[in-house]
Amino acid sequence: MKLRKKEFDIFNLSFLDVISCGFGAVIMLVLISKPHDDVSVIGKGEVEGLLKTVISLENSISDIKKTIKTQSLLADKLSNAKRQLEITSTQLENNIQLQKDKKTSLVDDVEGLTLVQSTLKQASISTPNITKPTRDKEVGGIPVDSDYVIFIVDTSGSMQRIWGRVSTEIINVLNIHPKVKGFQILNDMGIPIISGYDGKWIPDTSGRRASVIKIFGSWAAVSNSSPVEGLETALKKYAKPNISTSIYVFGDDYTGSSYDPVIDKITRQNNFARSGKRLAKIHGVGFISVGTTDRFGILMRELTKQNGGTFLALPL
Repeated sequence: MKLRKKEFDIFNLSFLDVISCGFGAVIMLVLISKPHDDVSVIGKGEVEGLLKTVISLENSISDIKKTIKTQSLLADKLSNAKRQLEITSTQLENNIQLQKDKKTSLVDDVEGLTLVQSTLKQASISTPNITKPTRDKEVGGIPVDSDYVIFIVDTSGSMQRIWGRVSTEIINVLNIHPKVKGFQILNDMGIPIISGYDGKWIPDTSGRRASVIKIFGSWAAVSNSSPVEGLETALKKYAKPNISTSIYVFGDDYTGSSYDPVIDKITRQNNFARSGKRLAKIHGVGFISVGTTDRFGILMRELTKQNGGTFLALPL
């Protein structure tokens, strides 16, 4: 409701007070101006009428004051109500915009998932049912028989721009490993997503998977767009000769200066010196996007080849 501005009224309370006081003063002057004259019966009646008029005016003024006070209180209440409505309207608009943003994000996630499914279909990779009683040893050329899984994810700015897509791929890879004994997520610098599990495996339960993916959605650790530190940490802290481990490296670019020394170093570290057995299979998932180079793909194709893994490039 729109409040109308108060109009200037010359007949306000102050004006009425002045008139009534002036009128009373005139009557008093009339009464004292002729103290020795006889006042006729008609004069007495006029005086009584004037007094009654004064009293009536005073009562009217009192009523008008009460009415003005009531109207002023009502105007204040209406003004407060208007302000509250404006605040509520602003909050509703913000909530509507937030819901629109969430809807847009969900649409992007659905589109990303559709593209992932299409890509996996082209690569002859099918996502198995989680409730499947027996686990496949291989899905579309990717070995999925490991008991422990490590994700190494580039958390740089270019990856943050497609973070919803990256989250979808993490879920997809977990789905082709329907049940493992433990998993871990590190960024490319070797920093774990949950500091309390540094050097430990995250238990693989449906609830734990869901909570970690939720944390992953807002994860933004320092990154140098090079998986070398993450791979070294994974092989040193987590991969052991007596367990089967798979490492998945997610990235879109590589900022290192060379390839062969890095590949040789990681490959040597991945081999157990006593038996020559490989500690972990190293896989790569590359995101091809505008503004990135093919350096990540060059590195990971050769690195996965020498470490029993598979490289999959996913266009955006």
